Amino acid sequence: MPSISKRLFIILVLTTSVVWLSAIVWIFLSTRAEVERVLDARLMEAGRMVSSLIVSHEIAVDPAKGAIADLPLRAHTAYDRQLSCQIWSLQGALIGRSDGAPDEKLSDHADGFSETVIEGETWRVYAVTNEELGVRVLVGDSMWIRDRLVNDVIRGLLLPALLILPVLAILIWLSVRRGLEPLRKIAGDLEARHASDLSPIHNVETAKEIVPVLQSLNGLFARVEGLRERERNFTAFAAHELRTPLAGLKTQAQVALASSDGKIRDQALRQIVVGVDRTGRLVRQLLDMSELEAFDPGERRGVAQPGPVLRSLAEELADPARDVRIEVSPELDGLTIEIDPELFTLAVRNLLENAVNHSPPGAVVRCCMAHEERGNCIVIDDEGPGIPDEELPRITERFFRGRHKAVVGSGLGLAIVELALGRSGWRLQLRNRETGGLSAVIGRALHL
Repeated sequence: MPSISKRLFIILVLTTSVVWLSAIVWIFLSTRAEVERVLDARLMEAGRMVSSLIVSHEIAVDPAKGAIADLPLRAHTAYDRQLSCQIWSLQGALIGRSDGAPDEKLSDHADGFSETVIEGETWRVYAVTNEELGVRVLVGDSMWIRDRLVNDVIRGLLLPALLILPVLAILIWLSVRRGLEPLRKIAGDLEARHASDLSPIHNVETAKEIVPVLQSLNGLFARVEGLRERERNFTAFAAHELRTPLAGLKTQAQVALASSDGKIRDQALRQIVVGVDRTGRLVRQLLDMSELEAFDPGERRGVAQPGPVLRSLAEELADPARDVRIEVSPELDGLTIEIDPELFTLAVRNLLENAVNHSPPGAVVRCCMAHEERGNCIVIDDEGPGIPDEELPRITERFFRGRHKAVVGSGLGLAIVELALGRSGWRLQLRNRETGGLSAVIGRALHL
């Protein structure tokens, strides 16, 4: 597992080293250029000085005689002792030189700077020609002297760097550890927490860079706590809803077994059938809800044909005993919508079940198509009592059963519808009809 501390340490050390080396390279190049400029100026000054001394006869040379004169250069520094001077006649005779100057001619150039290799050694030479006296003054120094001066400067930078770098690395490591101390403190607090403790993390002294992480963690804790609360409520409500019909089934079975009256026994058996239907529907809805909770919207995609699906469900859910019919408009037959077929079937099944269960005998549940700005939508109208306006905001809550609850209802149908449609990017809209009954509209979600 990569370590943030190590990564930061390596990055900072490498960055510091690169900056330091870049500075050394820049100093090396700039120092070398400056040394070249200064020493060239010294060469030019020395050449002109020797030429002026010859003109003023302070240095006695005789081109005609060809005698070699010694040129005493005063030594002030190590560099001064490396200066070499030659005086040549224009006819090519050496007539004067300084101590240590080579016998070979330093340069063939008449005037100005040049570089010459003598016995494998490179010389930087400045030439001054005096036409009146017939002499040429050559002043030069060895290039290795210049290189030594520059190398001495770089060595003076590198040695402290090599000594300071370990100290700097230790300081960087301590700084990184100090800077990441808030993260370690938060990690320690989280590790010490109980698994059930989902309270927000409060740390006012945390660095501002870590605040977004804390906010995200607190948001996650809040969502997990909400999910746990819903699961607890779901389990409690489910247990309660299952306990009631099961107790009723047992009671009606005992009545049927104990009674010798045929009418009472038949009535108890009919109640058992109703209880079984209610319990079976509740179990199915609980399984559907569990499946929807685990459904990943990116797992499945597809298209559904509302017409055939609604006609199939109409035949399955029609209640001949109560004479409740389901009519499907022909305009739905040619409609195709982008929604997972299984989720669509699950949603409309629950809507049709609610519509049939809440409709009076002889009623008709109508399925048709309507048009909205976001596209076509499906409308299911019933002739039931509708939903009181104050209950509409809560009607899709799990296990919420309003004032006009049905005998076989459990308060999960509309919650399943809303969840199934939401998983596919659709929405459910419920509104009371002016002529009575409820209108359920399936349309595109607002964010699509």
